[in-house]
Amino acid sequence: MTYPAANRTIVILGGGTAGWIAACLIASRWPQARVTLVESPDIGIVGVGEGSTPQLKHFFDQLGIAEAEWMPACDATYKLGIGFDGWSHRPGFDRYFHPFPTALDSHTAGMFFYNTRARRTGRDVVAHPDRFLLPARLAAAACAPQPDETFPFEVSYGYHFDAYKVGAFLARHAVDKRGVIHLQRRIAGVERSADGGIAALRCTDGERIPGDVFVDSSGFRSLVFEGALAVPFVRYGDTLFNDSAVVMPTPRDEAALLASQTRATALSAGWVWDIPLTSRTGNGYVYSSRHITPDQAEAELRAHLAIGDESTARHLSMRVGRVAESWSHNALAVGLAQGFLEPLEATALHIVIATVEAFLDAVDADGFTAKARTPFNARIAARYDGVRDYIVAHYRLNQRLSDPHGYWAAARAVEPSDMLKRIMSAWFTGADLAAEIDALDIGRYYNAISWHCLLAGYGTFPDDARLVPPGAEIERIDMARIDDFLRRCALNFRPHHTHLPR
Repeated sequence: MTYPAANRTIVILGGGTAGWIAACLIASRWPQARVTLVESPDIGIVGVGEGSTPQLKHFFDQLGIAEAEWMPACDATYKLGIGFDGWSHRPGFDRYFHPFPTALDSHTAGMFFYNTRARRTGRDVVAHPDRFLLPARLAAAACAPQPDETFPFEVSYGYHFDAYKVGAFLARHAVDKRGVIHLQRRIAGVERSADGGIAALRCTDGERIPGDVFVDSSGFRSLVFEGALAVPFVRYGDTLFNDSAVVMPTPRDEAALLASQTRATALSAGWVWDIPLTSRTGNGYVYSSRHITPDQAEAELRAHLAIGDESTARHLSMRVGRVAESWSHNALAVGLAQGFLEPLEATALHIVIATVEAFLDAVDADGFTAKARTPFNARIAARYDGVRDYIVAHYRLNQRLSDPHGYWAAARAVEPSDMLKRIMSAWFTGADLAAEIDALDIGRYYNAISWHCLLAGYGTFPDDARLVPPGAEIERIDMARIDDFLRRCALNFRPHHTHLPR
């Protein structure tokens, strides 16, 4: 049985990328509903992250919006994954690439898993992820993820983009193509109904905006969820230290190849993102205010970028965690009102899309009922916690030696979750990690390739001096054959800048 929302009024509080994604998805799924987005003219977009996972491609494809329509309007580029630099000081493992899953992985992933297990148990075999997976080779050559027509394999990819321009683009699409009503109002308060839900938004001029369903996209203020509904906030600060960022864009080097990867470079108390757009390069230092001051962070970022005082820095504070329930009464939380995980894995918009789609699926199946709401909340909370654990693993397993502020040592001392303990135990005892991921049922957050890339990419293996040549019991993986296979596959791809929609 389905529960149509044809006669319902949906009110979204707050714009930005999250609010307009919600508006587009809801209006697309429930075209007969009245969808209104209310935002204040005084509040800007935070825009901390300017990268995505492949979920954003799924979103635009679902709405029928071609890349040629939105990418040029938003200074967007392609993203094959994330290059991690300086998170490990193990020889040969100072950098690695974390790719998005692709159809070709099935040809080489098994050999990658086999060699990492052999090296974990003391054999001297090649186990760096970049040698086994095609996207690493494509990213190193600054290729676009668009193969020649004769190449019958797809490569998964995300995007880099100007967050403000994406929000503005989606606003135009929602209003012009999906019939969403856009109101600019200053909100004075939130009105509760007799059953404890939300009845209306109250504006400063006395106007009342009633609705049947409310979507809270009001940012860190979380006016509906933490304000009116008093939904508790679950903090992640005990395992994820980074609570601040300093942001400083720089001009794009027109002479250099346009990168098709985000770079995450470790610094003294956090890491710096490098996000290539067609118009500029986005840079930001995500750090822990417990270990360095904002002035120290800004100075370190300027030194890293080799720029003086001519560029203005923007400082941001971040509250890391999630609301205990993403669906409460007749309200749904999205974006920063729902939670925030630092942008290391660019999951912010991924979670927005996943949340709204899961909400729509739940309501279509079981209506606005506890039967729908309870499993939905458990599923979204598990997704947040799963992404958190993967990000924690980056810090918990770091192999950095330089540590002037004690930040990296403190990160290695973090108490991992039970799930992460099982992952680490499987890895360090030489067990089958892919089987453990299946047993934990966490592959829907990060699959076996992602976990192997992280753990192998850091070089979390026995010291080189303890490694021995593989004996007859170990199958010899023909690395020359893998290199040739990936080289020939890569011949079907072209430089990034030549494949951007115009």
